[in-house]
Amino acid sequence: MFSSFAKAFTNLFKTPQTIDYPLTPIEQEKEHRGLIEYGQEACIYCLKCEKACPPGAILFVPVENPPENEKNKKGLKYHYNPYLCIYCSECVRACPKPDEALWQSNKKSLPATKEDRVNESWFELERLKKQTD
Repeated sequence: MFSSFAKAFTNLFKTPQTIDYPLTPIEQEKEHRGLIEYGQEACIYCLKCEKACPPGAILFVPVENPPENEKNKKGLKYHYNPYLCIYCSECVRACPKPDEALWQSNKKSLPATKEDRVNESWFELERLKKQTD
């Protein structure tokens, strides 16, 4: 009992091992894997990224009447769910045009709130995808 009291007393005067977070920003590592970025102009719509994504965070869903700026060969629209993504980078590895059509940035995703209703819109996209397959 005395030894634990002595240890606790000496720890009172040591510098803390934690970071003073809000005051000291946390530096990201060079190899930090963040959000997936998408370049629509370079995408060839091969759907390899969708097939390679383990959690299914990437979906290409058919659009009936796409606007002129979103038209492509297959009539598909890219959707990405950062809250479902596990940041494994498998989609980038599968992409035939990495760094042009699909790449991993070092941006962090924002926390989702109940008002965002992220899951409801994603479930609707998954239903639509299953109907067209």
